[in-house]
Formats: sequence, structure tokens, C-alpha cells
Amino acid sequence: MINVTRPYLPDREKLNKYIDRIYETAWLTNNGPLVQELTARLQEYLGVENLLLVSNGTSALQVAYKALGVYGQAITTPFSFVATTSSLVWERIEPAFVDIDYETLCIDPAKIKDAITSKTTAIVPVHVFGNACDVELIENIASRYGLKTVYDGSHAFGVQYKGRSLLSSGDAVTLSFHATKLFHTIEGGAIIFKKKEDYERAKLMIKFGIDNSDSIVELGINTKMNEFQAAMGLCVLDEIDTILEERAKIWALYQRSLGDRVQILRLNPDSTNNYSYFPVVFENEETMLEVKSSMNNHQINPRRYFYPSLDTLNYINSNSVSQISRDIAARILCLPIYPGMKEQETASIIEIIESCLKTKE
Repeated sequence: MINVTRPYLPDREKLNKYIDRIYETAWLTNNGPLVQELTARLQEYLGVENLLLVSNGTSALQVAYKALGVYGQAITTPFSFVATTSSLVWERIEPAFVDIDYETLCIDPAKIKDAITSKTTAIVPVHVFGNACDVELIENIASRYGLKTVYDGSHAFGVQYKGRSLLSSGDAVTLSFHATKLFHTIEGGAIIFKKKEDYERAKLMIKFGIDNSDSIVELGINTKMNEFQAAMGLCVLDEIDTILEERAKIWALYQRSLGDRVQILRLNPDSTNNYSYFPVVFENEETMLEVKSSMNNHQINPRRYFYPSLDTLNYINSNSVSQISRDIAARILCLPIYPGMKEQETASIIEIIESCLKTKE
């Protein structure tokens, strides 16, 4: 079976060496040595400061909202993984959806101002598929209206924007280190804060609000990263260049073969590509479903990512329809891309798509 992705498993001997260090110290959690090392190495690799490791990407969003004092209503995109919206609702923050740009698939900043109300306290954009939002325009709007910005950067690991880390934009950026991501810690995530004081507050929040003197000084929860997660992360980070090189080859092959046959994501020209995903948008939902079915018949499992548009969720009271998001969500398919995919497997996927499209001509 060729799935849309496959978790990267690093060299076992290297991983064992990191795990041996855990056994030597018997330090399993609570900001252990490997968590501290991974924090330092990620800050250096990504070119950021105030990076806080947490147990998963969803709690990263929730802690970011709490640390920044987001309440009331937050403007966000309907075209994302469900956690972007569900984390807001879970924290009793009302999501106000703004439709996406047809080509970049990111939130359309030209439509944000019209969605701002007296209840709005934040903007939560998503760097969809690692494609950079128009951060400058979004930041200008946030500054003018006194809003916080929390970017969901789950797909944007390592992306550079105009020569600096894309993850340095906004009041906070969250990352997911789930097993399916190009960099992972099995489960895990991180928050990158602009301000040191927000970072320090969140650092207390993720360990029950307890400070170093064992005083409870903040409302908190338990969402710390443990040492075994950090061991995997350190090992994957050791091999990140290989991961990116292999993904880039597959991405380029798809691009050369399919770029003039289906709608391809228009990348921000000022940002780099981390080759996280290769989404394609077909002419209509019928064609997309035919392609998906044909791949499934060949033991290939692409994904309707993202589907459905989040403004259609049954626990959302949305007064507007995000037409572009709904349209794209009905026609999009993410193709398999991961280290270890054989060139012939990629060629087979391309051949199936071309065969299905040919019957439509």
C-alpha cells in the first residue's frame, strides 16, 4: 500500500544512542536533557527564539490562545485541518471564517477587515501546505485593529520568507510534530512566541502552572513533551537534509508531469518550499473521485486534504459561506510524497492521473 505519507523512521542505532541516555539518567519527562537539547537545536535550525516544546500540535494552539489572552472571536480560515477550528471552539472562542485565495489556498487578507467585529481579538491564519500567508498585510491589519496573530504553522517547518524564518512572524506560531509531518517527534508540537514574557507564561501553563519553587502561580494543564518524543525528534533532525532532498525529488517529478494538467498550488514567490505536500485540484469533484478510486484500486491511498471545508462543521454557527474553500475542498487531492518512495511508484501515480484525465478529453 502506498499511503499519502509514511512516518519517517530514522537510523535505529542512532535512536538507540539517544534512548540509552534516557536510561542512564532515568529522566523521562519534566523538561529533561533531551527536551532541552532539542529545543536548542530547533531554535538554531529554524532561526527562532522562545520556542516551547509541547506534547502535540493541537495543545500548542490552545496554549498559545491562553498565553496571549485570546477570547471572544478569532478570524480564521475554513481551509485547514480540523484542529485549527476545533481548538478555538474547545477554548470557547468563536471562529469567524474568512474565505481563501483561489490559487494560494491561504486566507485572503483582502477579506479580513470586513470580518472584524467588536468581539474579535485575534487572527489565526494557516500557512497551508507550507505555503506562506501574506504575513505583512495580515500583520498590518492586526496592528491597526489591536489584534493578536497566532499562525498555524503545522506545515511550515523550516520555511524561509524573504531570507528569515517564516515562523518568526506574528505573536505566536504553532507547529505540529505529528508522525506524518516531515519533521516529527512521534506526537508533539511547539509554540514560537515573539515576546519572552508570553513564552515564560506558556512555559508555566504546560506544567500545571507550577513554578520552580513548587508554587502554583498560573492556571495550567499538562502538555509537556517527554524524553522519548525528544529522542525521536533529535534523531529525525540529524537526518533532516536527507528527508528534504528525497521529498524535493518526488515533488519535482509531480510538478514536471502534472503542472499543466491540473491546478497546482501557487507558491508564495518570497518563500522557500519544504515539499511537505503535493496537492492537486481537479476540474470537478467527479474527476477527483474517479482518480481517487482508480488509485485505491491500485493500492494507492491519496487523501482529500482538506475536506470538508470547516465552515460546514455541525458544531459551527457560521453566518457566511466560504464558497472558494468549499469549492476547492470538493476537488482537491494530496498525492503520496515521503522519503523512500520509489520513482516507479511516483510514475505509476502520474500515469493513473493522466489516464483518468484522458478519458475526460
